[in-house]
Amino acid sequence: MKEFRPITKARDIAAGGSVLLSEKTIAGAENAKTFFSRTGNMTIFTLQTFRQTFSLPFEFREFLKQCFELGNRSLPLVAITGAIMGLVLTIQSRPILNDFGAESMLPQMVAVSLIREIGPVITALICAGKIGSGIGAELGSMKVTEQIDAMEVSATNPMKYLVVTRVIAATLMLPVLILFADAMGLLGSWVGVNIKTDLNIVLYFSRAFSAVEFIDFLPAFIKSFFFGAVIGLVGCYKGYNAGRGTESVGIAANSAVVLSSLLIIVVDLIVVQITDILI
Repeated sequence: MKEFRPITKARDIAAGGSVLLSEKTIAGAENAKTFFSRTGNMTIFTLQTFRQTFSLPFEFREFLKQCFELGNRSLPLVAITGAIMGLVLTIQSRPILNDFGAESMLPQMVAVSLIREIGPVITALICAGKIGSGIGAELGSMKVTEQIDAMEVSATNPMKYLVVTRVIAATLMLPVLILFADAMGLLGSWVGVNIKTDLNIVLYFSRAFSAVEFIDFLPAFIKSFFFGAVIGLVGCYKGYNAGRGTESVGIAANSAVVLSSLLIIVVDLIVVQITDILI
């Protein structure tokens, strides 16, 4: 019997390994099921929002209110962020251009970088943190306090009143915020240029826009609408489908920021690839 003990131990180890492998397989299957379930729910929510957008009546007063809440109240943060972006980009790029004797090209380089990529993406990520978390927390608290259920009982369509207005407001306000951030970024870049040199602001902007063409501006402007739609949809989805506990409000706000930021990067990657193919 002693001779068969090593074989028994080997079988036990193999059995334990198979049990561990089966547990990992089950866990992986559950994660995949959860991922596809949430993706399907998000797709259905997006289609419902799109359908409700083109059905009457339209909550125009609530839409204007959300434009003010999401757009006007985000201007100070966007202005500061844009100015710092331009200032830092100028200070960091000056030594490199100076080594190649191309310091005079600094305004053109900053303008193209801000308008084509840095301005839209960084501003969208900042707005995902502010707007996305705000929408997720607001709708999540309404879900917890059963205000959404009360709206359904009182024959008010919460999808149209709460979701559609916020999604459209975010979609339309984000391009405006990005344009404002680009302008503040160029102004901050001018300040950065004048730290070591003395360059007139009119001459600076003349040099900056001499390298910018319409094809540089158009893709960035178009994808800013998609960024806004992503922020609005994700924030509304996470808040609208929050749990019943009070802690679900924080979870909805946090997950809205994380998911919208990730989707912004994915959308930017897709748009860049399409632009590279078409241009």
